[in-house]
Amino acid sequence: MTIEGATRLKAELHRLKTVERPAVIQALADARSHGDLSENADYDAAKERQGFIEGRISEVETKLAHAQVIDPADIDADGRVVFGSTVEVEEVESGARNTYQIVGDDEADIKASKISVNSPISRALIGKTEGDTAEVQAPGGLRSYEVVAVRYV
Repeated sequence: MTIEGATRLKAELHRLKTVERPAVIQALADARSHGDLSENADYDAAKERQGFIEGRISEVETKLAHAQVIDPADIDADGRVVFGSTVEVEEVESGARNTYQIVGDDEADIKASKISVNSPISRALIGKTEGDTAEVQAPGGLRSYEVVAVRYV
């Protein structure tokens, strides 16, 4: 994952542990104080929320522990498209230009122009250099993209 993705996951983990977990513990205590737990919807909802939060904490900790954090600025790939690179492409048929950063699955956000390394377009672009054409099988048919520029920022 990129440095930005790792930072975002660390911030989420901190929020889960310092805000969400204490809030659900308080909600459980409040629900317990209302008496009979067998028919207490607030208690059931708080327990379910606690399970979700604890599961997410575990998931984020595992991802961070096993992540290989890559700084795109430190990449030396001789102009090739690799994980972390930012690539400007032009669709051959329409001439439309787009710029994407190739990131991990957890970081992908098409609105922010970040595409998953496992997406069809990323898989087609990996290894290409400026001037190369990548063929991508899209739901609407085969599309060709020319690599206009590759940056490591």
